[in-house]
Amino acid sequence: MSFDLKKDGKRIIVICFASVVMAINTKTFVRTGGLYPGGVMGLTLLIQGIFEKFLQISIPYTAVNLLLNMLPIYIGFRFIGKKFTLYSCLMIVLNGILTDIIPGVIITYDTLLISIFGGMISGFCISLCLMVNATTGGTDFLAIYLSEKKGVDSWNLILGINIVILTFAGVLFGWDKALYSIIFQYVSTQVLHMLYTKYQKQTLFIVTNKAKEVCDAINIVSMHGSTILEGEGSYAHQERDIVYSIVSKEESKEVIHAVREADPEAFINAIRTDELSGRFYQKPTE
Repeated sequence: MSFDLKKDGKRIIVICFASVVMAINTKTFVRTGGLYPGGVMGLTLLIQGIFEKFLQISIPYTAVNLLLNMLPIYIGFRFIGKKFTLYSCLMIVLNGILTDIIPGVIITYDTLLISIFGGMISGFCISLCLMVNATTGGTDFLAIYLSEKKGVDSWNLILGINIVILTFAGVLFGWDKALYSIIFQYVSTQVLHMLYTKYQKQTLFIVTNKAKEVCDAINIVSMHGSTILEGEGSYAHQERDIVYSIVSKEESKEVIHAVREADPEAFINAIRTDELSGRFYQKPTE
């Protein structure tokens, strides 16, 4: 594992910033609203709540969170990437320590507002980490593993798993908190979908007279192949080539820019791809 001062320095700064914001969000919104927002974070808060309510014992967030993250961290090292997992560990440890030491500040007691804005901040922090090849830990490791293994966007699957966890919170601490926690998790997932698009895919249909140059441009930028189809314009009845390719949404803007440089006259139609079967190159995680 090599260390690039500029690239890895930026990653560390972003992770530190995200961990601070996530810890403030936990103390300001999540705990004020009594929420259990799914994943390892929600499970950690649930275990803390059980110990406090039934045993009158206060246990540190960091210790429980690290213990619950052991298996996800192993999955990260084994199947995703060592560098990715190390930076994720930095996020997990730093966020846990800050959550234990940062004092809580109450902004509002309105649980609906807490669920919405807390979920937005949570989704923003998770997206920040993913953009620099790290994660906040827990079920995020599982989501990335499934996304890379199966080639699908699996965040909604994780939302389903989190709802199961929240069911237990509802049984133990009341259904109103559990239902508000589902709102929190849903908002967080939707923000994540908007900001992080690596595992979302787009189909490109490009009508061009420079098919070879367009295919080369797509391959250079994304390392994806293309298919050239023969067509005919209905108006002028001139022969036109149609280049068909599928790229990740994250790189689609860069690909389209490269296509424009190869053929400024190209007509480009980008369509969301919901399901894909077959070989599709996915850039490996460090």
